[in-house]
Amino acid sequence: MDFNYSPRQIEWRDRVRDFFARHIHPNEELFEEQAKQAREDGWQPVPIVEELKEKARAEGLWNMFLPPSEHDEEDYHGAGLSNLEYAVVAEELGRVSWASEVFNCSSPDTGNMELLHRFGSPEQKRTWLKPLMDGEIRSSFLMTEPAVASSDATNIQTRIERDGDHYVINGHKWFSSAMGGARTKLAIVMGKTDPQAQKYTQQSMILVPTDTQGVEIVRNLPIFGYDDHHSHPEVTLTDVRVPAENIILGEGRGFEIAQGRLGPGRIHHCMRVIGAAESALEKMVKRLNSRVTWGKKIGEHSVWEQRVAEARTNIELCRLMVLKAAQMMDTVGNKEARLEIGMIKVAVPKMALKIVDDAIQAHGGGGLTEDFGLARLYANLRVLRIADGPDEVHNRQVARMEYKRHETA
Repeated sequence: MDFNYSPRQIEWRDRVRDFFARHIHPNEELFEEQAKQAREDGWQPVPIVEELKEKARAEGLWNMFLPPSEHDEEDYHGAGLSNLEYAVVAEELGRVSWASEVFNCSSPDTGNMELLHRFGSPEQKRTWLKPLMDGEIRSSFLMTEPAVASSDATNIQTRIERDGDHYVINGHKWFSSAMGGARTKLAIVMGKTDPQAQKYTQQSMILVPTDTQGVEIVRNLPIFGYDDHHSHPEVTLTDVRVPAENIILGEGRGFEIAQGRLGPGRIHHCMRVIGAAESALEKMVKRLNSRVTWGKKIGEHSVWEQRVAEARTNIELCRLMVLKAAQMMDTVGNKEARLEIGMIKVAVPKMALKIVDDAIQAHGGGGLTEDFGLARLYANLRVLRIADGPDEVHNRQVARMEYKRHETA
C-alpha cells in the first residue's frame, strides 16, 4: 500500500495552491466586504468571485469534482480527475469557505451537475447541465421539509401530480441551498408522484425553473445567526406547473437518483472539511505561540500540548479515511463504498468541530467574534452533522452493515 501522493495528485494540488496564493488569499478581505453588500442587494453575485472564475477557468482549474465516467459525452465532462485525485484538491479548497465556487466546485451545484450528468435526458443536459458546467447559472436542491422528519425521506409530503402534458407541484421546503441567489435558475425538487406505491418508489425528482409561477421564497434561514455567502431559504410551491419532460429518469426513481447524488456530495464535504480543520489548527497554533500567560507562551502549557497533538492525530486519521473512501469509489463504485462514506460523514465533521472549538478557546474572547473567522467556521461545520443525512442515519447504516457482516447461518 503506497501512502505517497501520485505525481498527478501533487501537480493538481500545487496548481490550486498556487492559485490560492495569487488570487484567493489576497482577496479574502475584499470578498467579505463585497459579500455583505451582495447579500443586502438580494443575494447578487460577489464581484471578486466572478472575476476569479474567469481566471480559474482560463487555467483549466474548472469542474474538477466530476470524475471520468461512461456518462462523459460532448462537453459534459469534468477536468479528468478521479475521486482520489480530487480529494487532495478539495482539501485545499476547504481552507477558504467561498473558494469552491471560484472553480465551479461548490455545493449544491456539484451534486446537481453529477445528478444531471448521470440521469438527465439529452434535452435536460442541454438546457440545464451545460450552463451549470459553464458557470453561467447556479442551482438549488429542494428535499427537506419543515413539517416532517426529513432524515427519513419517505416522510416527504410534497406532491408531484401528472396533469396532461404537465406536472403540478405542491409542497413546503426549507434549507434549500442557494435558492435565493440572483443567479439560481434551477431547482431540483423531490416529492411524491404515487403515495400508494411501494415505499421506495413513491418519490420522484423534477426540474423546476426558479421563476415558475407559484414558487415563493418565504424567508431566509440564518445558521446560528450567520447568513452564508449563499442563501438556504424556506420555500413554498403552490400549483407549480412544469412540462412533463422535466421529470428526471421517470416516476418513482427519486430514491435511486438520491443515492447516486448524495454519495459524491457527502465525500466532497468531507474532503473540504479536512482543509478547514487544517486552517483552524494553523490559526490555533499561531495564537498559542503569540500570547503569554503566567510567564510562558500559552502553547507551552501542557493542556494545549495535549489538544494540539490530538488535533494533528485526528486530522491524519480522518484524511486517511477520506482517501480510502475516494479510492473505493474509483475502483469498486459508490454503492460499494457506502460503509466508508457513512463513516467519514460522521467522523470528519465531529473531528473538525472539536479542533475549531479548541481554536476558539485559544483565541479567548476574540474567538467568539468575526475577527478570526472561527465562529462562522464552527457554524458552517455544525451544519454538516445534519445536512446530507444526520449522524444518526449514517451510524444506523454503518451498524446494520456491521451486524450483517457477523451474521451466522
